[in-house]
Amino acid sequence: MRGWTTKTLGELCDAGGGLVQTGPFGSQLHESDYSETGTPVVMPKDIISGGIDHFGIARVSEAHVERLRRHKLLEGDIVYGRRGDIGRHALIKGTTVGWLCGSGCLRINVGKSAVIPEFLNLYLQLPEVIRWIEGQAIGATMPNLNSSILRRTPVTFPTDPTTQRKIAAVLSAYDELIENNKRRIALLEKMAEEIYREWFVRLRFPGHEKVKFTKGIPQGWTVQRLGDFAKEIKKGIKKKDLPDDMKYIGLEHISRKSISIKDCSTCDTVDSNKLFFQERDILFGKIRPYLHKIGFAHFSGACSSDTIVLRPTERYYEGYLLLTVFSDAFVELASVASKGTKMPRADWDFLKKLELSVPVKKLLEQYQVHFEAIFSQIRNLLESNQILLKTRDLLLPRLISGKLSVENLDIQFPPGMMEEMKEESGS
Repeated sequence: MRGWTTKTLGELCDAGGGLVQTGPFGSQLHESDYSETGTPVVMPKDIISGGIDHFGIARVSEAHVERLRRHKLLEGDIVYGRRGDIGRHALIKGTTVGWLCGSGCLRINVGKSAVIPEFLNLYLQLPEVIRWIEGQAIGATMPNLNSSILRRTPVTFPTDPTTQRKIAAVLSAYDELIENNKRRIALLEKMAEEIYREWFVRLRFPGHEKVKFTKGIPQGWTVQRLGDFAKEIKKGIKKKDLPDDMKYIGLEHISRKSISIKDCSTCDTVDSNKLFFQERDILFGKIRPYLHKIGFAHFSGACSSDTIVLRPTERYYEGYLLLTVFSDAFVELASVASKGTKMPRADWDFLKKLELSVPVKKLLEQYQVHFEAIFSQIRNLLESNQILLKTRDLLLPRLISGKLSVENLDIQFPPGMMEEMKEESGS
């Protein structure tokens, strides 16, 4: 293809003074080295949907950062998971600069090579590239990568850096819209949580000034077991009865500390029996409940059998139930009461017996009105993101392969790219 060339990733890194480097070995970074505060260490589990999930990320003190300084992530680096789910990677920029590459990852730095990091990051998302790398991975049960495999990866790219930037800018515009919607979703979730805490934890609900309290409990509120207004739904589906196109939610699709289901796959990817859930069911991740994986379904489908599917007995309990089981206090209790050591699982038989001070029906209905309005906005944003993501995924292979030309497009480059272009031109 005219104006395009192919080189291996290793050739590009060598020419630009970059590298493909494995994260620190286990002997260099022990579990005892981690602390509650300090510099984050990026592991494969933290790389989600092309970004880095900050929640629950491991951290180390400044002393360990200095000792492992060769593993510091720089602006424009790509951190690539080398174990398990082949293909997950993220571009380092903004707040993630200066974090450490973890022992389960590889660090790619192209230096001043002929390919820019933004283009390479997109190129590595191509399904055929992921399949090629998967084919080179070592091991069947838990595929592993190493620096030699990544260095052999062929990279096809336009020789003109401006063309690369135009391609990256087009696709980045979609990414920014998606990220903006995610930020709006996070704000809406916080709003629902804050109203819940204000009304049902701090007890500053509408009209609280006129309500009598007895031993700290508002008049009219009742003590109920969780299982009195929340039912576990255990409707199993055998693998052979699962439609290939039915949506599937595994625990990996439920974000930590977010009620929104932002990702899913289809049942043609599963190999065992699952559970059925309906739209508006609550999905509580049973394994390692401390991971805080609780989602509110905005569609029906199948989910992992390691999920507790909850449904309120009445609609007016819905928002209250969701935010109750989503609360830090409930998750902590579910974790303490979980069964098993290596793979602790939440125990619904125990949790359903928990006694709670339940508000009067009128107050629950008032909260449900607020929750409905918030959830409606969240659902619209999630559906908008699905459309944006689908469009972006359709454009990605056509732009990255050169089938769709950007040469004649007048594109407004992001500020970071503008700075790079000025540096290159010497102006």
